Amino acid sequence: MGGSGSKAKGVWPFSGSGASGDSPGEANEQSLARLRGSKNATPFVFTRRSSLYYDEDGDLAHEFYEETVVTKNGRKKAKLKRIQKNLIPQGIVKLDHPRIHVDFPVILCEV
Repeated sequence: MGGSGSKAKGVWPFSGSGASGDSPGEANEQSLARLRGSKNATPFVFTRRSSLYYDEDGDLAHEFYEETVVTKNGRKKAKLKRIQKNLIPQGIVKLDHPRIHVDFPVILCEV
């Protein structure tokens, strides 16, 4: 979580300033052009990438383990081996209620 923020300045249409090397007039023109060009831009996020995976049996989980029996010095010991192959990501999941995008520059609560 938290890895969805943009790395470059001025990329998100809600940011008021452009790149650091631009003059103030150019930055305002660029941000206004971005706002006009993307009329359906919203500060809300409605979907996210899921961190769950399907295995070969169709089970859904974050991690999968397989129990293996290891014989050492005549003793049998059960160990868990993590499965990392043949897993299919769940994909994009719709959120129950919208969230505010991490790059939306608004103070929600001032103390």
